[in-house]
Amino acid sequence: MNIELCLVLTTVANRDDAARLADALLTAHLAACVQCEAIESRYWWQGELCCDDEVRLVIKTARHLYAAVEALLLAQHPYDCPQIVCVDAAAVSAGYRDWAAGILPGAD
Repeated sequence: MNIELCLVLTTVANRDDAARLADALLTAHLAACVQCEAIESRYWWQGELCCDDEVRLVIKTARHLYAAVEALLLAQHPYDCPQIVCVDAAAVSAGYRDWAAGILPGAD
């Protein structure tokens, strides 16, 4: 199966928000998998240096679905200015690619 996979990264403040976004993405068939992992983020916000515990979502999806993933995240994300970063997956194992292609719409 031919599909270009990518990873979309975002962060939220807690596991409940992470689960809500992950479930929304999976239910909408915009992700084959969403991993949620606890992290510590250090960043500038409104002129102040901040440090917070967050949950990072690693969203495994198809490149052609990125616009829809971004739209869902912008509509449902609790942050005023969420991190939404897309990283193209240059190399993916054939088995994983085929598994994801079987789940995600629009794969040929």
